[in-house]
Amino acid sequence: MKTSVRSDPQEPVRSGSQAGEEPGNWRNFDLFAPSEEHALLAESLRIFVQREVEPQAAEHDREERFNRALFRKAGELGLLGITIPETYGGSGLDGVAAVQVMEALSTSDPGFGLALLAHSYLFAHNLWVNASAEQSQRFLPDAVQGATVCGMCMTEPGAGTDVLGMQTRARPEGDGWVLDGVKTYITNGGVADGELGDVFIVYAATGERSLTSFLVEKEMEGFRLGQKWQDKLGMRASFTAELVFEGVRVPARNVIGEPGEGTQHMMRNLEIERLTLAAQGLGIAQRSLEVMLGYANERKSFGRPLRDHGQIQRYIAESFAEYRAARAYVYDTARRLSFTRAGQRVDADATKLIGAQVAKRAADAAIQVLGGAGYMGENVVERLWRDAKLLEIGGGTLEAHHKNITKDLSRDPGQIA
Repeated sequence: MKTSVRSDPQEPVRSGSQAGEEPGNWRNFDLFAPSEEHALLAESLRIFVQREVEPQAAEHDREERFNRALFRKAGELGLLGITIPETYGGSGLDGVAAVQVMEALSTSDPGFGLALLAHSYLFAHNLWVNASAEQSQRFLPDAVQGATVCGMCMTEPGAGTDVLGMQTRARPEGDGWVLDGVKTYITNGGVADGELGDVFIVYAATGERSLTSFLVEKEMEGFRLGQKWQDKLGMRASFTAELVFEGVRVPARNVIGEPGEGTQHMMRNLEIERLTLAAQGLGIAQRSLEVMLGYANERKSFGRPLRDHGQIQRYIAESFAEYRAARAYVYDTARRLSFTRAGQRVDADATKLIGAQVAKRAADAAIQVLGGAGYMGENVVERLWRDAKLLEIGGGTLEAHHKNITKDLSRDPGQIA
């Protein structure tokens, strides 16, 4: 899987021809696997999820425990550096590949998928796009291999969507900076009880309405793990924690870009974050559909299979239609996603807006079709339903997406067409 689709991941891909198909016929284009490399990745993901992810998913959800060993296996397969150039040990692939990974993992274990997303896109991809070559060389090879577990720190106890309201501060001192503050709800904040994650991109205020991006390492004095958030509604296989910064000294070499560029870094990275979260919604919806259809075919009510009842048919048909529509939108957006060009917020927000809601409705429909069986913890749709809710909150709330989309469309109505 560690082979590049092409030297420049921003160049469009061409679909390979299947046996008996006319080469170059546009009707043969596969939106969901537009190249041979994407098709190979899809098959590798199918096997990995079936053999490695599915057998452990329910247990780690129950125990609210991050699977470090599985994380390392994902690194060995190249899944932690899908968008990272081969120079740093990555696969050098594109937005479609990123979506493929998140969709596949989320058909089985969205919580583990979220841990991978925070590491691969909120940290590694963010670092590659915004940091210096020296910083990338220092941190990315270990991150891509899974030797380190990393994340990004933005949310605070008193500031979520209102990022410019954050209270974590950084002041210049000597040849570096000193950080003070608290971040919360941080995915990969820890890897086990009492054990910090390894490296984090931390956004801190360095002036009035000015944010700067810092690389904070777990060995830095004054940086510690606060409480582990337990008894979460869903995504329990990811470690969510509070991180505390008390006079943490960060050397100048750990500042990403120039002071004051943090907001730009954050906004640029939100596009791939929201797209991959939307892909998680696709995985949840797909598995929910498979479960409810299988049950409707096997279970009988009033002497007939459930699938013969109109109410059940509505749940299945509407879930299928919404899933397929959302999937086409997500993959089409991924196909066009540039890692360096700004101005893609409308589609990134809109894919997550629809993907999150489709996931929750499909999981809810599946529970309704299964009835009491769907309400029980032994059934995967109960877990998927809990996991789906986070997609309406994390990485931007539904309300934030409503605001952003309306604002951007009002500014440029041409984006509608």
